Amino acid sequence: MLDLTYEPPAPKVIQGAHEDWELVIGLEVHAQVASKAKLFSGASTLFGAEPNSNVAFVDAGMPGMLPVINEGCVALAVKTGLGLNAAINLRSAFDRKNYFYPDLPQGYQISQLYHPIVGEGEVLVDMAPGIARLVRIERIHLEQDAGKSIHDMDPKSSFVDLNRTGVPLMEIVSRPDIRGPEEAAAYVGKLRQILRYLGTCDGNMQNGNLRADVNVSVCRPGDYEKYQETQDFSHLGTRCEIKNMNSMRFIQQAIEVEARRQIAIIEDGGKVVQETRLFDPDKGETRSMRSKEEAHDYRYFPDPDLLPLEIEQSFVDDIRATLPELPDEKRARFVTEFGMTEYDASVLTADIEDAAYFEKVAAEAGDGKMAANWVINELFGRLKKDDRSTSDSPMSPAQLGAIVRLIKSDAISGKTAKDVFEIVYTEGGDPEVIVEERGLKQVTDTGAIEEAVDRIIAENPAQVEKARSNPKLAGWFVGQVMKATGGTANPKAVNQIVASKLGL
Repeated sequence: MLDLTYEPPAPKVIQGAHEDWELVIGLEVHAQVASKAKLFSGASTLFGAEPNSNVAFVDAGMPGMLPVINEGCVALAVKTGLGLNAAINLRSAFDRKNYFYPDLPQGYQISQLYHPIVGEGEVLVDMAPGIARLVRIERIHLEQDAGKSIHDMDPKSSFVDLNRTGVPLMEIVSRPDIRGPEEAAAYVGKLRQILRYLGTCDGNMQNGNLRADVNVSVCRPGDYEKYQETQDFSHLGTRCEIKNMNSMRFIQQAIEVEARRQIAIIEDGGKVVQETRLFDPDKGETRSMRSKEEAHDYRYFPDPDLLPLEIEQSFVDDIRATLPELPDEKRARFVTEFGMTEYDASVLTADIEDAAYFEKVAAEAGDGKMAANWVINELFGRLKKDDRSTSDSPMSPAQLGAIVRLIKSDAISGKTAKDVFEIVYTEGGDPEVIVEERGLKQVTDTGAIEEAVDRIIAENPAQVEKARSNPKLAGWFVGQVMKATGGTANPKAVNQIVASKLGL
């Protein structure tokens, strides 16, 4: 936010059959590290490859195969921690999380439980002007992903694709600071935005590169404040985890559904059982997946094949020196540098590619505020209609910047600029050449405009009398002049000359 003073949003309140309830939410976000190689092998992380084609011996759990840490993944995890204002642990360690599943060929997952690479941090989630939620990050640890079981290809058999096995993940664990479905979605969105700016995760939720496990519980009004004072979780309700959410919309729906399920159980005199659940968007319900495991259920122990990971402070400092301008900083700069509203700055910085596109347009146009207006209202609107993004826009920043520059120099009017925009968007070409060759240049010659005004006044004496008795009707003459000049006359000059000729 531009102003560091803000109020937290009110918690979501759900009315039960007998009393009101508040939500308490924490998230574990799994972000795939933007690495071409896996965490402990050189196998590719390319999405969409033939099943079981990106699998090294160590990923497949072959005997005698030892993991080797990918230094690039370590660097990107550190960079993520720095981007989230988090503490970097110079010494961390890997543990084995033991469980059996068909797509986990080693019989365990290499993760970090006791000594994560990144410690406590924070994310400021803007909800409205002056309203924001500060969400505390508990930890970020590195771990390897599991494979994928496929159950819908054959009525009698299941298949396993191990391409994802060993893919590097950062698990970003929040504190239970989120108080509503909209906040949860906004938090994931803000996290995704920061990761994309940092270049540490592409944030592609459709491919599973960013997904969230959502912990939901309910409590009575006032209990959360007791938890804040004491940090005693007994003041909060029993939480249930909703696994593998990869849609902002579904995250909100699942939280609402799960909260109401828990409220109904409690008000009927039952107890919520801590468990892992899945959300079914078609049925609008969550269903039990398994009882919630605790750390001891996984028999965690230090991985004997990997020494503790020790990094130098200089390694961290070098990464800190490469940090890009992050979303909140960029938004603040857009407001101060270009004089735009905070809302417009938020729209332009929501995506790193959009922000980069806008800055190129502003540089070409020489007017950031006007450039912002055209990028947001004309370009974004057209791209949304065509289901495209700035990365595959048929109009380059240089072309749009040239259109804005033509408006700024009074070479064309705003109306004509929209016609030029349409031509360039659909046909391509240099806006300046198009304006010249198609005779779209704005008429600024006051003599030519006066001649058109005099002719129209002479041809319409009755309308002249009406306009003199009601000056608002002078707009009719302006419209006629613009029509007579094919829309190329300078509107400001036309208004001035019409008013002068009519004696208004």
